[in-house]
Amino acid sequence: MWQSYLNGLLVAFGLIMAIGTQNAFVLAQSLRREHHLPVAVLCVVCDALLVAAGVFGLATVLAQNPMLLAVARWGGAVFLLWYGAKALLRACSKQSLQQGEGQGLRSRRAVLLSALAVTLLNPHVYLDTVLLIGSLGAQQTVPGAYVAGAASASLLWFFTLALGAAWLAPWLARPGTWRLLDLMVAVMMFAVAAQLIMT
Repeated sequence: MWQSYLNGLLVAFGLIMAIGTQNAFVLAQSLRREHHLPVAVLCVVCDALLVAAGVFGLATVLAQNPMLLAVARWGGAVFLLWYGAKALLRACSKQSLQQGEGQGLRSRRAVLLSALAVTLLNPHVYLDTVLLIGSLGAQQTVPGAYVAGAASASLLWFFTLALGAAWLAPWLARPGTWRLLDLMVAVMMFAVAAQLIMT
């Protein structure tokens, strides 16, 4: 059981730590201190459900149905281009990610819907979390322990990212830093969208 748990923990950590659209979104929300803890919870829950779905059969269904992956691919590309354009506009304006004097916080619902879109409209989440992590988990002696290990990695990572970035926010509260972060988010979104369109 512990071997399966450790396998899930290590495999998930290896994939989750690569800077991707979900990590960039959590980082941006945390630096803004805009509903960053609910966003972290949502990311952990989504990861755990997707890994469990992959381990217990969805990986096989996706591998056999390229149409589902194509829908996710194009929907994800459109969303990422839109989100990247918004970040680029912020980076080029005076209202870059700064903690919003005069810009009220978005509602928790709006932020969580954006987080859900960043998570579920990104086809990489299905390739990495469902297909790769899921198919490896299906081969474990205790698949449930593997899912728990992967969920633990997600919990540790997203809460470290959310709390750490929020803690650093006061030291990073310079307009140039926020513009650079927005630019980084835009480049990340455009790069992933381009990768999706060209594959």
